[in-house]
Amino acid sequence: MKRQLALFSTLWGVAALFHIGAANQWREHALPFHQRTAFTWEDRAFDLTLLPAGHIFGSAMALIECQGESLLYTGDFKLRPSRSAEACEMSARGIDILIMETTYGRPEYQFPPTDEVIRGVIRFCREALDNDEVPVLLGYSLGKSQELLYGLADAGLPIALHPTVECLTKVYEQMGHRFPPYQLVDPADVSGKVLLYPPGAGGPGVLRNFGRKRTAVLTGWAVDAGCRFRYQTDAAFPLSDHADFPDLIKFVRTIGPREVFTLHGFAADFAATLRGLGFEARALNQDEQLSLHLAMELRPAKGESILSPASPAGPKQEMTSEIGGTPFPDSFAKGLTAIELIEGWRKKYV
Repeated sequence: MKRQLALFSTLWGVAALFHIGAANQWREHALPFHQRTAFTWEDRAFDLTLLPAGHIFGSAMALIECQGESLLYTGDFKLRPSRSAEACEMSARGIDILIMETTYGRPEYQFPPTDEVIRGVIRFCREALDNDEVPVLLGYSLGKSQELLYGLADAGLPIALHPTVECLTKVYEQMGHRFPPYQLVDPADVSGKVLLYPPGAGGPGVLRNFGRKRTAVLTGWAVDAGCRFRYQTDAAFPLSDHADFPDLIKFVRTIGPREVFTLHGFAADFAATLRGLGFEARALNQDEQLSLHLAMELRPAKGESILSPASPAGPKQEMTSEIGGTPFPDSFAKGLTAIELIEGWRKKYV
């Protein structure tokens, strides 16, 4: 018999899933922020606390405490102020293990203030309308579009939403958000309106029917010089729901974890940056050469485990290894055990 996936979510997350008809795919555990809740997986008990991630409305980081160890799994997160999402909370100080996303984990990804970006977007829209062109803003239906709506609130522009954007915006409204007036887009009547479309729905075939138009994509990748050519748009604005490079550094320094494991984007690059700052850091989803402090004896004697305690006569021995290669130091093994715990929830309920 097929079992359901266990989903740990905020109340907003469950509401959104029910609204789009996907909730029956999971067994939901709707938890408020900051409530420490005990769970049991197989023979192991653990406590789970959800903390605001700042990525989009209701997004959460998972603080897991199990057998005297603590782990914070960030998922997607953002530190910059947002009108459409809760502020990211960095209260889990001094944890043992941090598993973090590093989408923009290179120094060149530094975003300007959101207000400055929004002013550029409004200017783009007004210039298009003044030229009898239809401005089409391309951003994700969930999170990005709602942030855009808040940003356009005082501009007095007529706004029309793609159906998927409208669907999720109404869920936001059910949870207490208030946006400027908008309407569902009518493809036969787009003149004089600002259109908010998800990138996948704004292909040339769809937009061709809109007549004279100007398109802009809103993404953190707009920092790249060739972004608008890659997305085939007239403009690109660096509005992102993810932390940029300085905020990734700030997050790690504020949390002060014993060990860091990086995921997504430039994970290996960012792990190397953290090691240069004195943190124990590894990339989980990319191959990299680990640069560990070398002891005189790099490999254990035959029959000994690399996970054995250090000799009382000297410091803890660690060795250099490659991801996917030889055994890892004790610190990495503990991280993998934590990942195993997280992945185990999914496997148990599928």
